Amino acid sequence: GFILARTLPGIICLIVLVIYKWRRRHLCADDTIEEFLERQKDLMPIRYSYREIEKMSNGFKDKLGEGGYGSVFKGKLRSGYFVAIKLLGKAKGNGQDFINEVATIGRIHHVNVAKLVGFCVEGSKQALVYDFMPNGSLDRIIFAKENKVDLSWKKMFDIALGVARGLDYLHQGCDMQILHFDIKPHNILLDENFTPKVADFGLAKRFSVDDSIVSLTAARGTIGYIAPELVYKNLGGVSYKADVYSFGMLLMEIIGRRKNMNTSADHESQKYFPSWIYDRYYHGEDVDLGDVTDDEKIIVKKMVIIASWCVQVKPNDRPSMSKVLEMFETDVELLQMPPKPFQLPFEVATATQSYASTKDQPRDSSTDETSYLLYSSNEI
Repeated sequence: GFILARTLPGIICLIVLVIYKWRRRHLCADDTIEEFLERQKDLMPIRYSYREIEKMSNGFKDKLGEGGYGSVFKGKLRSGYFVAIKLLGKAKGNGQDFINEVATIGRIHHVNVAKLVGFCVEGSKQALVYDFMPNGSLDRIIFAKENKVDLSWKKMFDIALGVARGLDYLHQGCDMQILHFDIKPHNILLDENFTPKVADFGLAKRFSVDDSIVSLTAARGTIGYIAPELVYKNLGGVSYKADVYSFGMLLMEIIGRRKNMNTSADHESQKYFPSWIYDRYYHGEDVDLGDVTDDEKIIVKKMVIIASWCVQVKPNDRPSMSKVLEMFETDVELLQMPPKPFQLPFEVATATQSYASTKDQPRDSSTDETSYLLYSSNEI
């Protein structure tokens, strides 16, 4: 009893301290968000109350999906306009994910970037209201095993081109440079006409348009799509080329209509799709694409060449998104196959060591990009 009497006050004090720090952290996050919204109020979309969010979602009954960020529900505005409501989970840090999304997507308008209709923030209750995309996300199209939507190669090409246009706009079409850092099929939404929309800006960062190299305190992105320089610093500085790499990996999955890494593939060489498809085209071997026309074969070849350029290990060897758009519009016979990217994910470490041993100084990201095209002598 005596021991309990002596330790009980200490336990109570510890509990009070923990509660105080928890409340202070959350209040600090709330203050940070409110300060941001006040500064940006002239640029912000509609702010809804949480009661309005509950009403438009009909009590959160129609769930569209779920992820680490929280859950997405279908909703309907009073006008009859359908929306998708992203109900955010526990705020990270000082609410930076929420601020990133509202600050970035709330002030830009492009046909290939998801439109933020409005938002809600009431303490820990945070929600983002987007245009509803009836065809869901791209991953449901290319990875689905059941109820698969079989889109033509022309339509898949148009989707890839739309994503490229959206990224090019983010990189150089605004009054700021927006780096997404999480380009992957799950974050590409498709409207009723399968027009792609770049979405989910929780990891996005905004920089001056004059910044060719940007500063990050930690790697960000999704394994399988994250650019090597975000992990291996001696590959070169981080820039918009990180998004280019992620786009290349996404494009590879559009071509293969499968995950790039498949450990259960029938043959060892097919486990890592980017390496396998590169070898087929580099050596002029036939690729079984099913019942396709000659025009569709050209479309696929063009996408393979573009994707192979985008996933080069060194950032300076990748094209910019504006150059990618040029490649999409260029005759495939004028496009040159790049050097082979690293063959398997674990080989990036070897590639990194090899690159470091050359002691090349990092070049400016505006490196000469004419090597992506194969010109005849009278065109030089």
